Amino acid sequence: MRPVGSITRGTTNPNRLRRVDNWIAATLGGLLRRADDPLVIDLGYGATPVTAVELRARLGVRVVGLEIDPARVASAQPFADPPGLEFRRGGFELAGLRPTLVRAFNVLRQYPESEVDAAWTAMTATGAVLVEGTCDELGRLASWVTVTGAGPQTLTLASRLSTLDTPATLAERLPKALIHHNVPGERIHALLSTLDDAWRAAAPLTVFGPRQRWRQAVAATKAAGWPVVDRPARWRLGELTVRYSAVAP
Repeated sequence: MRPVGSITRGTTNPNRLRRVDNWIAATLGGLLRRADDPLVIDLGYGATPVTAVELRARLGVRVVGLEIDPARVASAQPFADPPGLEFRRGGFELAGLRPTLVRAFNVLRQYPESEVDAAWTAMTATGAVLVEGTCDELGRLASWVTVTGAGPQTLTLASRLSTLDTPATLAERLPKALIHHNVPGERIHALLSTLDDAWRAAAPLTVFGPRQRWRQAVAATKAAGWPVVDRPARWRLGELTVRYSAVAP
């Protein structure tokens, strides 16, 4: 089966995807536990296989790392530990596998927006849940979309609160489907503006730490009518999850 997609830059760092991995474990762990033979694909793991190795350790299920570049697949083989961790050549067609979940991070960011929907459809065609997003080089700012065969379901914004200046900074790391729509009149811009205003209003809580300030900002965003779907226990980790329909272009 010929891989579908293009070779991307492949930059990566240890712990870069810790935020999304921990979110997957907490939010989609039940999905993996219910599966008869849970399989997770790390699509486009990059120049080194560290993110796939970490994903396997964090989820405790079988992981297959897929890369289009055969040289990257070859260099990853010393880190393989079959059947728990394998590396194969593949792209959006998922090498013919039928995973329970696919994590594709910092991949579609390097594609034209016009190709996002087709990639989402290809990766969810066999019933997999897709977690697709982007983050900065150290994983301090991140966002991701959860996609099923019925389309995108949620958007999550996540940050390391101890280094967060303003929620508006998250705009730099929006998924490809949204990043070009962060302009006045678009719903994703309205969400970030509401969150940013709430963050400034919560400035007096800074004396109690950034977690308290973020929790208040998210609570105010929810009170403003945004469909926040996660609970305060996730907010204190620097996360906010909303229904994707509220921000869709």
